[in-house]
Amino acid sequence: MGALLERDFTKRGFRASRVPSAIEAMRALDAQDFDTVVSDVRLGGMTGLELCEQLVARRPDVPVILVTAFGDLDTAIAAIRAGAHDFLPKPFEVEELAMRVRRAAEYRALRAEVRRLREGYTTPIRFEDMLGESPAMQRVFAVVERIAPADAAVLITGETGTGKELVARAVHARSARARGPFIAVNCAAMPEPLLESELFGHTRGAFTDARKDRAGLFLEASGGTLFLDEIAEMPLSLQAKLLRSLQERTVRPVGSDREVRFDARVVSATHRDLDSRVVDGAFREDLYYRLNVLEVRLPALRARGSDVLSLANDYLARIANRTHKPVMGIAPEAARKLMSYAWPGNVRELVNAMERAVALAEYDVITVADLPDKVQAFRSSHVLVASDDPSELASLDEVEKRYILRVIDSVGGNRTRAAEILRVDRKTLYTKLKSYGWRPSDGPP
Repeated sequence: MGALLERDFTKRGFRASRVPSAIEAMRALDAQDFDTVVSDVRLGGMTGLELCEQLVARRPDVPVILVTAFGDLDTAIAAIRAGAHDFLPKPFEVEELAMRVRRAAEYRALRAEVRRLREGYTTPIRFEDMLGESPAMQRVFAVVERIAPADAAVLITGETGTGKELVARAVHARSARARGPFIAVNCAAMPEPLLESELFGHTRGAFTDARKDRAGLFLEASGGTLFLDEIAEMPLSLQAKLLRSLQERTVRPVGSDREVRFDARVVSATHRDLDSRVVDGAFREDLYYRLNVLEVRLPALRARGSDVLSLANDYLARIANRTHKPVMGIAPEAARKLMSYAWPGNVRELVNAMERAVALAEYDVITVADLPDKVQAFRSSHVLVASDDPSELASLDEVEKRYILRVIDSVGGNRTRAAEILRVDRKTLYTKLKSYGWRPSDGPP
């Protein structure tokens, strides 16, 4: 049987070696590396189960497949307890055994790659609650270190899901106000009257439900930091009141005729292009400059390189620990899919993807099948202008248009950033966009 299998496996493209006993098998494994061991259960001197136990103890990376004519349940349980990777009862087809050997070899290669990936990301660089080793994130960390001790207003910009509130909390934690409160409010989540009351406070009887005086978040944040998220969504009428408060360092509660001083550092954030909002008349220019004394610009996840895998492994470990699911890593092909995907939802989308993957995982590693469909199906897009037929070649204007729109798409519609990349002024870029039929009211082109 050993000679038959050796000959058949060699024909199938394997490099196969046979030995006459368990002792010889141990010596062979000490002398060279093997991807898989196939052993009978009935051996002379040492049983296949005993051989399996010793191999698992000495070489846990080498999967063992046990073959026996005694295919009862007790033998199968004993094989699993001995640490066997697979169990095949006689009689069997050689094709079936070859398939199982191939799977075992792939499994070993997969585990080796997972170990390599995990070792590469076991000590990720952390900055407060943020993680990142990429040059883009290292620049962010350096900027936060420099601006945190100052008491000036900070504007944090970046696409949705890039972690703007984490940066705001890091600025607060590294400032002289760290012992004071950190209060966050989403300016897009409230209607105008409620937002005004929340920020500036109100007096009793100022409106129907005002049953008592309310200090407001500016006063509650005194001694600490007030974080104004989605600041671009603040109504124009409130922008004027906010500007006065920032200039005078006072607030006037709704229904009151007196000013109250506050002592809070204001940190604001937006995923919008505020420069464009100012040009479009949707945001006050004087308020913009009052808020944007110090700026932190967050990179999109697609611009952070290997940080994608660092973050994926970190969130995987947290989710698996929380859900008590034994998922230990990410298969190489799944890792490649994660790296190639564009992540329009940035870190928030990655977290959701890992939540789903852990929930669906059938093995101890995340496979491609566990990832969201759009991640599995994603293909990088490239603009190709090439043809052997001169009549099919694009004009220079058309090539320029395609490239400009491609750049704007790659920065999430941020026209100010696109202008910087294209090395043109903002007005020139707007003129180009309008010539393509775009209007400010259309939103991002």
